[in-house]
Amino acid sequence: MLDDSLLDDQSRLSEADREGLLRAAARAGAQVRATAEAAEDLGVTRVFQERPRALVLVTRPGVGTAVAGLVTALLGPRCPVPVVVTDDVPTWVGALDVVLAHTEDPGDVQLAESVHRAARRGARVLLTAEPDGPVAASAAQHALLIPPRVPVPAGFGFPRCLAAWLVALKALGLLDVDVQAIADELDREAERCHPMHESFVNPAKTLALRVAERTPLLWGLDDLATAVAVHGAGALAGYAGVVSDVAGYPQALTRSVLHRRAVRGTSGDDLFADPDDESEGMVRVMLLAVRQGPQAEFARRVAMETLSGADVLEPAEEVSGGDAVCAALLALRFELAALYLGLAAGTLGGPGLYAPAM
Repeated sequence: MLDDSLLDDQSRLSEADREGLLRAAARAGAQVRATAEAAEDLGVTRVFQERPRALVLVTRPGVGTAVAGLVTALLGPRCPVPVVVTDDVPTWVGALDVVLAHTEDPGDVQLAESVHRAARRGARVLLTAEPDGPVAASAAQHALLIPPRVPVPAGFGFPRCLAAWLVALKALGLLDVDVQAIADELDREAERCHPMHESFVNPAKTLALRVAERTPLLWGLDDLATAVAVHGAGALAGYAGVVSDVAGYPQALTRSVLHRRAVRGTSGDDLFADPDDESEGMVRVMLLAVRQGPQAEFARRVAMETLSGADVLEPAEEVSGGDAVCAALLALRFELAALYLGLAAGTLGGPGLYAPAM
């Protein structure tokens, strides 16, 4: 049962958040800044100067999959090198390739073997992981390892992974992203979403209340927004136990029954639905938009013609910054909203493999 009064009672909220998870999420900007500094100290800019034959993004259980999706969307179809997203380093990787990997499990033997194989074959490898364990040992003298400089619980490594990969991609000349601008905007978002701010002025609390006791349909109006939706769905599931549907809007149109329910849900019919009738769960349509421009505006206009009552999450209307800044901001907002929802509903656990044992 959702106790929405808890969200605006800072003392009760602090008491409920015994693990300090809201504070950990709010350190996203600090993570980005510290990771960029660590990358500079390691000489990432120098090592990753030459453009690779192929870029390999290794995704292991955790936030790596969402970061890989976001980075792939930022690179886009015009990326001058092939981008391979995989959970294991391919056997063909060699000295002309670049491997980026992230894990929050220092005992991930499969990743340790992958990193060792890639480095042995001469590939340039950048790894974000804990400084101890098999994974770190595999990187010794063969790969650049960025350990966490800002302590946060497992599951909160999205900003660290994103920052490290963006620094490397900028050095390779594949992306031009201001990592410091991302860190600054994440700090501002953490302040906007601070527990002391009431729900009607706190974007994360507002988002939490909008999806409470509904099934969120997180539909992206562009590829980058859809990638952020993947992370948002993971956060809602991991921290609040909420199951979401994630799709790009063109794909959502093919889900005819669900789309009809979405149209009905945004038409106002759900206002008169019987909350005790579980034959058809109520949905909350969230249209996510990150990119700007004529194509993005057209996609939004088409979606709103049939889903006029849908919520539209469009960070570019709130802040100034490029696509990467807006995507990172929206990802953090979903994390904070999921935490607020989990605390208010009393269902807060941990994300995925890192859920604490009962």
